[in-house]
Amino acid sequence: MVSGCRTIPFSQGSAAETLAAPENKGAVAVRDRPKVTRVTRGFCLSLVLCRVPEAQLKSIVWQTLQAVNFCHKHNCIHRDVKPENILLTKTGVIKLCDFGFARILTGPEDEYTDYVATRWYRAPELLVGDTQYGPPVDMWALGCVFAELLNGNPLWPGKSDVDQLYLIRKTLGDLIPRHQQVFRSNVFFSGVSIPEPDTTEPLEKRFHGMSLYALQVMKSCLVMDPSLRLSCEELLELPYFLEDGVNWGREGERLGRRHDKGSRRRQPGAQYLPQLPNSNISPAPDVKKQVKHKYHLPNI
Repeated sequence: MVSGCRTIPFSQGSAAETLAAPENKGAVAVRDRPKVTRVTRGFCLSLVLCRVPEAQLKSIVWQTLQAVNFCHKHNCIHRDVKPENILLTKTGVIKLCDFGFARILTGPEDEYTDYVATRWYRAPELLVGDTQYGPPVDMWALGCVFAELLNGNPLWPGKSDVDQLYLIRKTLGDLIPRHQQVFRSNVFFSGVSIPEPDTTEPLEKRFHGMSLYALQVMKSCLVMDPSLRLSCEELLELPYFLEDGVNWGREGERLGRRHDKGSRRRQPGAQYLPQLPNSNISPAPDVKKQVKHKYHLPNI
């Protein structure tokens, strides 16, 4: 397995079991029974961040959104989306891996640990210690990954949680009132305050050469208020994925078919997870419609 990426065995949680069920088809990588790893030929996205052509970048983002959308539609939140957990195969197919922090969503008002996700990709609600959050934490992380894909460097490489909040504040401004209150009441931050930035550097300034459509995708993820971040399905409908006359849904199908054929040639009879959904809507079974951003994870 590529260094920095790992699969999650069935024994570690119901999230991996749910996503790996035969009827659930998506761009996720879990360990098959009993111990055969199915994505050993992938590359960590972090290993190729500096060598991603623009067309491939858009394909990577599109496929990653599909993978996270697949999880969300199955009431699962990943909670550790970062370059090291995104595999890129030789044929350009994306696999989302490492579900060690993933949990199945249950219902509103649940509280659970804030100590998830890698600091550089951690949403403000996680950094301040909020114990009520949902799928928008994945959307924030996706925005950070997208920004890193554009220039090869982490967007906010904080050295501590407070430093991370400072860097975010320097770009996006103050925390929302709820997060300010959570920060003040968190005993971990007792006697500590977030430094006041001398200057601000908004995303438009940091990425002045980026197209307006690409900037729209990033800004739609990196919103301080979690309830205002767009979902995966909403992001996939933005003009960024409709320009250039490329149908990314069909492109994903083509890459998936090529990868499936190659897999069958290498190991006849092996049961591989399909690579990509066939459209912008993940092929998850129908589930009861739920209130957006209101479902939380159980205590762990």
